[in-house]
Amino acid sequence: MAASGTDGQLRGHGLHGFFRSGIRTLSRMEVRVGGVEPLALQGALTSAAQARFLGAVRVPGELDPDPALTVERLRHADGVETLTVRNAGGRAARLPLEIALGTDLGSLAEIAAGARPPDVAGQVQSSGLRWIGRGHSATVSAKPSPHAVLAGAGVLRWDLEVQPGARWSVELRVEVETAAATASRPPIGRGAGVPAPWTELAIRCDDPRAEVLVRRSLDALGGLLLADSDRPTDLYTASGAPWRFGLAPADALWAARFTLPLGARLAGGTLRALARRQQTASAAGGKGEGIIPGPLRHAGPELPPSCTATEATLLFVTVLAEAWRWGLPRSEVAELLPAVERALGALRSTLASSTIDGFVTDLGRHQDDRTGQPPTARCEVQAQAHRAALHGAELLEAFGRPGAAAWREWAAGLRGRFRERFWVDDLSGGRPAAALTVDGRPLSAVTASFVHLLDLGLAAEGAALPGLLDREQTRLLAQRLAAPELDCGWGLRTLSAKSPRFNPLGHRSGAVRVQETALAIAGLAEAGFEREAGALLEGLLAASAHFAGRLPEMYAGEQRLPDCPPVPHPAACRPAAGSAAGAAHAVFALAGVRPDVPARRVVVRPASTAPLGELELGGLRVAGEPFSVRVSRIGVAVVEEASSELQLGAS
Repeated sequence: MAASGTDGQLRGHGLHGFFRSGIRTLSRMEVRVGGVEPLALQGALTSAAQARFLGAVRVPGELDPDPALTVERLRHADGVETLTVRNAGGRAARLPLEIALGTDLGSLAEIAAGARPPDVAGQVQSSGLRWIGRGHSATVSAKPSPHAVLAGAGVLRWDLEVQPGARWSVELRVEVETAAATASRPPIGRGAGVPAPWTELAIRCDDPRAEVLVRRSLDALGGLLLADSDRPTDLYTASGAPWRFGLAPADALWAARFTLPLGARLAGGTLRALARRQQTASAAGGKGEGIIPGPLRHAGPELPPSCTATEATLLFVTVLAEAWRWGLPRSEVAELLPAVERALGALRSTLASSTIDGFVTDLGRHQDDRTGQPPTARCEVQAQAHRAALHGAELLEAFGRPGAAAWREWAAGLRGRFRERFWVDDLSGGRPAAALTVDGRPLSAVTASFVHLLDLGLAAEGAALPGLLDREQTRLLAQRLAAPELDCGWGLRTLSAKSPRFNPLGHRSGAVRVQETALAIAGLAEAGFEREAGALLEGLLAASAHFAGRLPEMYAGEQRLPDCPPVPHPAACRPAAGSAAGAAHAVFALAGVRPDVPARRVVVRPASTAPLGELELGGLRVAGEPFSVRVSRIGVAVVEEASSELQLGAS
């Protein structure tokens, strides 16, 4: 990973620097030509892994008002930077090029917490500089070698003579070494011999913002791909950069689920990586078997913290079931069924000890509860557990395992209890409760977590699973999501603007989180509320235009006003797996491709209002084969490429 300002200079401020395996290998790389910094003209990403910076330098004594020299820096996140000086003037440029380097070899965690470790003294090496710290060392090598190296100042120097119309380049390579005694086995990036988990997507749309958003979101997601060092082909996504550049199980599962239209390889790798981390009875001391570990997460000012282990454990079941429908090979599904049974066992154990009328509380709470607050039964957890039970039943039945009928019976009972106990009547017709307390009292917070009630999940024959809400309750929820209370014009706020605790920059108290808005768009469109889905999609696309098509994890939930761009959140990851994959999911959902590969069938049910105009998607994968679809401006879908073994249908 690399981070700098738009001028390209690494100044050691904040997060500036090159990072590898959580270590800042270089914090300063400041370029001077003729003793001055180039005048910054442009700095932009050319991909998630590469940036280009362009500056200009006036040659001393040059009478022409136009700058003669340009300095281009092409920086790659893997630690390679190429600097090129071009002379467009009428005479030779003779002047020194100096690059000042330095590092603190600090860890990303301490830098994120605001610490600024002291710089490490540099040493001269054959073609650059070397820094040796505690447990780590870093080197910068230059090609061609510098004419002079000043170790005390950390400066590499070249005496340039660039003729008119000529150019001169130097390549700098930053590398890190870890002492054998402290070496760990961190995740690795996608290796050169490992294919990407999806083929290149071809997208064409009447709304060009959607094309840019999807392409750049997938590019960003590709930059977050990781694998365990001993299983390099089992790819999964890091949570986000810069702050969470590692595996967060729930985030990785959401990214895998959202990208199923591009193929099931990412889902398969993610599921296998998490199955290896799933708690066993011996590791959990007899408690928590089947849980995929995850930390507590702040849930905003009106709700106690939640446990991401709950979300990950329940989502594991759904991702496997839906990946199976999209075409994950039966042998790979069968290999993961024991992990599904353990996850369902963790749900069963939690239900056996539930003190809130049979509703589901956090699965991992008893192991990682430092809040001292009593448990709550959250509406989104009920939705996730209900979906996991039904998806689990489908898998158990299809593979001849026992227990399917019992899970369907429990899910039916939960639907009845939820509609009775979780629905809060008010003057607008009613809304779901955000949660129930231990004494059964509903918490009336209005939050974006309601969108999980619309995320029903893919079932047989391309249908949706039944939901916890009835049709009228779903209609009222759709109205609530579309109202300015939650929809700020850029997407859904995480907390109602009417709440006295609303904070437009609060990551769970008012900011817009892209992943939840994307879930709302897909869920509303699937439920038939296309006008509301289209309005949210327009807000997301409008925001994406201000972020150059690379949506961050979240941004301020301020009301949208003319000529006022959305306000970035200072702590947001950009890219983040959930927002990058979610943005693509919001567009894919409008095509309505819903496969059932085990039944050799695929249903295409696009949004009839065609909010993006004509939409063409090529390079999708169903049953491992190419799949292309075109949706017309009147919402009619035409499948242009598909496996010959699939029966096509629409509903």
